[in-house]
Amino acid sequence: MAQVSLYLHGERDYSKIEGPTGPLVYPAGHVYIYSALYYLTSGGKNILLAQGLFAGLYLGVLSLVMACYRMCRAPPYLFPLLILSKRLHSIYMLRLFNDCFAVAALFISIYAYQRRIWTLGSIAYSWGVGIKMSLLLALPGVVMILGQGLPINRALRNVAIMLQMQTLLAFPFLPTNAKGYLHRAFEFSRQFLFKWTVNWRFVGEETFLSKEFSQALILMNVGLLAVFALTRWIRPSELSVPGLVQRVFRPLPAKMEQEISLRVTPKFVMTTILCSITIVWATQEGPSTPSPGNLVGNQE
Repeated sequence: MAQVSLYLHGERDYSKIEGPTGPLVYPAGHVYIYSALYYLTSGGKNILLAQGLFAGLYLGVLSLVMACYRMCRAPPYLFPLLILSKRLHSIYMLRLFNDCFAVAALFISIYAYQRRIWTLGSIAYSWGVGIKMSLLLALPGVVMILGQGLPINRALRNVAIMLQMQTLLAFPFLPTNAKGYLHRAFEFSRQFLFKWTVNWRFVGEETFLSKEFSQALILMNVGLLAVFALTRWIRPSELSVPGLVQRVFRPLPAKMEQEISLRVTPKFVMTTILCSITIVWATQEGPSTPSPGNLVGNQE
């Protein structure tokens, strides 16, 4: 809330927006959402109201996730498992993290892609990235879905929409310090602390912080994404890699494009995006949960 307060009082230099929990390290969508919460909860003081709002969001996201699974014809026994996570209850009801809004945007995009509402899906996905850049984990999957679910010209149009969405969100901050915004909101060179990692705690702090380990994780990440892209995610096109690349410069006949698009099923959409997230998440150095940058964290 202290960070949002600076924004609401006119600060537009992202590099100068800080609070008790440190500098602002989330994109502009995060700022706009928590600005609304700032007004609704009397500057973050009405925690009970905030928890009520997040409870409503949790139920909405849960319903949306179930709708996505239903589109995939998932077996009924999976649905009760979706409500058993104590960690989810903590994130939504106690921590009030921005992940809650980012995940909502992610599943709106998944559901829209499953229903073949491509533009809405791309807008929702870009909005999610504008809340928290960790949704970039899904980007390889999104690219494969758009590249096969749509003709190339329409796929590129959706990519342009996503870029325009990011520009629109960042616009209030770009004239003041565009470099500062990009550095804070999308800091890819950030060095994560060993105490935040869950995936790689077993390797020890010295190994975890080494440059060699970081490079090995990047290679592992790229390698796994390439394997899945070449063996599973390319299946709807039924093309070889050279054929898929050639399609970018020489579009296929409309009938063939339609046949490829129909093979991008709701199940393919769901598994591709979630698999992309899992691969990148499993090989990243960073924390599996965010550092304290939430509604409650600034009150402690």
